[in-house]
Amino acid sequence: MSPETRNPRAATACAPWVRTRLRTAPGAACAFALLVVVTAFLAAAFPRAVDNYENRGLRHDLVDVDPTRSVLELSGPQPGLELPVAARESAVRGATLSSVQRRILAGLPDPVRADASQSAYGVRTSEPILAAEPWFPRPYGLDPALTYVTQSALPDHSTLRTGKWPAVHGEVSLTTREVEAAVTEETAKALRIKPGATIAVPTRGGEPLTVRITGIVTPRDPGASYWSAEPLLRTPSLVAKPTKETPRYYWIAALLLPPDAAPALLATTGQPELYWRIAPDGSRLTALDVPRLRSAVASLEGGPELLKMRGVAGETVTVSTDLDEVLTAYDGMRAAIQPVVTVAAVGIGAVAAVVLLMTGGLMAGRRHAELALLRARGGSLPGIGGRLLAETAVTAVPAGALGLLLAVLAVGEARLWPAAAGAASVVVLVCAALPLRTTLLHRTPQLHGGRDDLVSARPSRRRTVAELTLLVLAVGAVAALRRRGTDGAGGTDLLISSAPVLVGLIAAVVLVRLYPLPLRLALRSVSRLRGAVGFLSLARAGRSSAAGTLPLLALLVALTTAAFGGSVLAGVADARDGAAVRAVGADARVSGQADSVPLSDRLVRAVRKTDGVRDVAQVQIEYGVALPAPESGFEDAKGATLIGVDPATYARLARSTGIGAFSADRLKATGPATPKGTMPSKDRVLPVLVSPSVAERLGDRPRDLQSLAGDFKVRVAGTVADTPAVDDSSFIIVNSASLTHRQTTALLLTGDRLDAGALRTAARHTGEDVNVQLRAEERATYVDTPMQTGAERIYLAAIAAGAGYALLAVLLSLLQTAPERTTLLARLRTMGLTSRQGGRLLGFEAMPQALLAAGGGLLVGWATIALLSPGIDLVRLALSSSPGSGLLDTAPLRTDPWSLVLPAVGVIVLAAVVAGGQAWWAGRRGSITELRAGDSR
Repeated sequence: MSPETRNPRAATACAPWVRTRLRTAPGAACAFALLVVVTAFLAAAFPRAVDNYENRGLRHDLVDVDPTRSVLELSGPQPGLELPVAARESAVRGATLSSVQRRILAGLPDPVRADASQSAYGVRTSEPILAAEPWFPRPYGLDPALTYVTQSALPDHSTLRTGKWPAVHGEVSLTTREVEAAVTEETAKALRIKPGATIAVPTRGGEPLTVRITGIVTPRDPGASYWSAEPLLRTPSLVAKPTKETPRYYWIAALLLPPDAAPALLATTGQPELYWRIAPDGSRLTALDVPRLRSAVASLEGGPELLKMRGVAGETVTVSTDLDEVLTAYDGMRAAIQPVVTVAAVGIGAVAAVVLLMTGGLMAGRRHAELALLRARGGSLPGIGGRLLAETAVTAVPAGALGLLLAVLAVGEARLWPAAAGAASVVVLVCAALPLRTTLLHRTPQLHGGRDDLVSARPSRRRTVAELTLLVLAVGAVAALRRRGTDGAGGTDLLISSAPVLVGLIAAVVLVRLYPLPLRLALRSVSRLRGAVGFLSLARAGRSSAAGTLPLLALLVALTTAAFGGSVLAGVADARDGAAVRAVGADARVSGQADSVPLSDRLVRAVRKTDGVRDVAQVQIEYGVALPAPESGFEDAKGATLIGVDPATYARLARSTGIGAFSADRLKATGPATPKGTMPSKDRVLPVLVSPSVAERLGDRPRDLQSLAGDFKVRVAGTVADTPAVDDSSFIIVNSASLTHRQTTALLLTGDRLDAGALRTAARHTGEDVNVQLRAEERATYVDTPMQTGAERIYLAAIAAGAGYALLAVLLSLLQTAPERTTLLARLRTMGLTSRQGGRLLGFEAMPQALLAAGGGLLVGWATIALLSPGIDLVRLALSSSPGSGLLDTAPLRTDPWSLVLPAVGVIVLAAVVAGGQAWWAGRRGSITELRAGDSR
């Protein structure tokens, strides 16, 4: 018996398919795995990035918003007078309120969570009580009004600076007539309070309650909810007394008593009330919690949860908060940003899918002869497809898992399953591309087919119907986007979000159909020239496969996505620049309080001499100027802002800022000049520039106008929609030289590299209290929310990914026919073709399609932005405000030349570099080496 017969396994042994294939082409397998890793990383990172910035945006809004809006406050009146005195006193003591606080925190509905360290409770006088002590400051002769608060845990949130902590001595009751209190440093400074001072508080029993100041404290975290939920606790304020005459101001402030001193407040005339202030904890909230959080807040304000709180704190308590408004604003920004981000995601996803399909096509094309031989020898389609699936999965599955792992490590704090689904979809597409393509191409054993030239190919009826269907979808998507916009009701619409992709797809189809026409004309022209390189290169370009739509589609969609992303970022930058200019009015602004305090000539001269100041526009601003009654006879209280300017200087400022440009001659006064030393006549008529609303009120004839700057008649000389000095919608611009009482209340500066410190120093040296604003500083304030920065980063990634996939599509397209071109060069070299001519041949062959893709990308990118711009508003993305509610009414897309040109130029350069590199490499190997491998088709 032979050895082969004795060992049947040895007779049937064969090398495993997958191992053999990976060992045969390790470089291709590694490149393929790298592509899968990058694509899976992007597919997994996108949903995690969206989750991450939405979660951080929610927490930012809850933490960064004014605590007066975010806290939940339970408040109720003092215990009823029908209760025994002991019961009333016990109900307001610190121990009782603390017990109620613990039960409230434990009973909050999910997902409402409390920050116990910043939550507080106590008793306060709901009506401020006037203090008659003579040592209090009285700016307008009015007594200060004080609020008395027994807020909990004062030593835990403040530092004692002077004196001692307030305390109770014995048990405080309704009849106690002396208690201790503390004040903050700001309150002590503003109201001249010192330790040991006493304040007499009137009571209902006649004998006043003496409050003795024992200490002055400093808040440890003034911006936290403990101090900022009721700012009066830390900072006193001047408030105006309601009157129809000139406003008169008086101080209001708060005094901090120990919690067990609350029974003494029940005897005062300040209407004491109980409160429990709950600071929300958003550290564990996510965007998915917003609907439940909104429902829970609504229930606390007026639903079943309010009844539960009343069962704990008393039947008369109410819950108040502006947290629902904060959540509504968050949802508005999220709904405005999400569709814009989805456009980028759909574009990059489409490009990645096309590139992956191109990769599968390249692999199938390289192995066409091998698979055709297997099919001709009886290989079944399921058997061949299964082996190809296993071969691809061995590389793709670990690569996809690695991409998912990198995405999880790179973008933390987000859901896992959307990222896993994205990476899995990439792996599935990659694993299915090669087996399916092979199954479709090798359903029957194939002989060498005929040429499939792009120039001579005739589209089938099915292809025509498919192209017309895509055209209808693209037109519908663009029309819907222009009509509804990205922030329409109903959430994100994938058809609308895929509008740039559909436009790129239609453009690819159209360009492929039109491509043969210029190529034929060029071929006819070149055929008359001497030399074979030009003719041969164009002939080779015309013999490229008719399946070239896929690379062209990838290039156009990638270039369109990059251009769209660049236009979004450019539109956001323009919107922020425009808002900053409108907020300041110039490169810098120096003004007194509320633009109403006159600025001295000394200050004006000091500002002019500051480094970087090129021009100064002196402006006189007066708000609330009464307009004459309209001609209809109906009179209202609507006023306007009077702006006195130097026409020449202010006209230059308006032109440089692009806000309300006008000609200085339109403000030139007519008629005889007013003699020096005399008062101008009230009957003089001054030409004015006004806003459209004021022009409608004034009409065409001269109208009387009364203001602090003088009384005169005005005649509308023109209208401007806006003006640099103010952001009001009702204003009147007049020549300041014609005003009776001239003064400068604001300086609008133009210059380069203005220094806010130098301007403030110049103002400080003059001893005037002025406000200095810089456009650059105002511009920096618009990039602050995580949702804005997160969306911008996604678009930056979209630009980079689009450019990268475009270059990869070019590379794959050239690699698909690289063996055929190498063999052609070897044959032509035996006929006398030089290396330089070979490089020119390959370069000229690659240029038609590269120029087609680059030119088409430029055109399609520009057209897409022009088509979609009316339906996309970037106000929320740029300024965190809704359209029409802020400084800008709209923020449209703007074409960014760099994002249009650079990727397109990169496509051409890469095509030329690859062609030159291939010619150089083929020249090094020699003709014999290439031709010995056999005929490559």
